[in-house]
Amino acid sequence: MANFDMRGQRVTNQYNAGRDINFGAVQTPEDLVTVLEQLNAQFLQAKEAGILSEEAATDAQYQVTKAAQQAKKPDPNKKRILDHLSNAKGSIENLAGNVTAVGGLVTAVAAAIQVVQKVFS
Repeated sequence: MANFDMRGQRVTNQYNAGRDINFGAVQTPEDLVTVLEQLNAQFLQAKEAGILSEEAATDAQYQVTKAAQQAKKPDPNKKRILDHLSNAKGSIENLAGNVTAVGGLVTAVAAAIQVVQKVFS
């Protein structure tokens, strides 16, 4: 268990990304689409909280939407889904102002990438 010494620090805005998304419950492409939609909602919340810039949120949402669209197809292309999710991750890593605050979002996208590997193995 990690311990953090928070003495002398003041937290003015805390954002816990991905806290309501259950990636472990994903078993089907339909389940994947549901969590990707939840992930997109997290990008919107992060933008509204000032954690993500409008540009980063828009780019990430676009990529996750494209991944969800691909997952909905009768014969989804795993590589395209992974590419879109990797691009979303890159968008929030490269365009976010507060790297520490977006860590949860990066972790959530990474979890989605792992789920794709499992669902489309």
